[in-house]
Amino acid sequence: MSYQTLHIERREKGIAWVTIDNPPANAISETLMQDLESCAEELGSDDAVRVIVVTSAHPKTFLAGADLKGMIMNGAQYAGDENGIAKQSARMQACFDRFAKLPKPVIAAINGYALGGGCEFALACDFRLMGKGKIGLTEVSLGLIPGAGGTQRLTRLIGRAKATELIFLAKKLEAQEAQEIGLITKAVPPENLEQEAMAFAEQLAEGAVKAMGLAKRAIDRAEGPIEPGLEIEALAFQDTFKTGEPGEGLQAFFLKRKPQFLRKK
Repeated sequence: MSYQTLHIERREKGIAWVTIDNPPANAISETLMQDLESCAEELGSDDAVRVIVVTSAHPKTFLAGADLKGMIMNGAQYAGDENGIAKQSARMQACFDRFAKLPKPVIAAINGYALGGGCEFALACDFRLMGKGKIGLTEVSLGLIPGAGGTQRLTRLIGRAKATELIFLAKKLEAQEAQEIGLITKAVPPENLEQEAMAFAEQLAEGAVKAMGLAKRAIDRAEGPIEPGLEIEALAFQDTFKTGEPGEGLQAFFLKRKPQFLRKK
């Protein structure tokens, strides 16, 4: 199968090394989401693949957030649809959820910035090894909220109190900070990321990966179904556009200035 925005390398012991390559910034576009879904289908149904590692070809960015300009331009197709924005949010949720539900281990080898949607994709993976860059759910700094599963997965991973702090303050964490609170599995020296990710993937690949897939399904059940929360998140993401805050946040983002949400009347 051919892909426009990623490459798949099949390595020893059934490890599939997936490299996202969507220049210039590795933004989450519709084309990338289609490739990710096809990748999940291909590797998930291939019994020869035991472990999946996802990383990036970009030297500084693991995965950027949503292609905001693209979302704004594509918004025309939802004209007259009161749930159009929620549908865009649900589109990203569904894409990332494909990786969360794969019946085999998935590792995010984070080699650069993973902010907003990039963090949300990493949260959908089973493990996160990080070398350089920063990670966090920064959407509130734009007057938005995480809309691709972040409110649900971060809360399940590190608890409500810490998730609330990170989301409200749009914190960007270094690898060591992220490891200390359990956001990532392990912080590693940037020059050793591929080696460390491969060693971890090989350790998993040598184990009973089918049992791991079944355990994953049972663990998900223990936490309760995520679907109702994702639906609420998508609708809440849509409601942010009724507050007027995204207008200021997105304008500031594109103009590279600090947003001014507090204005004198």
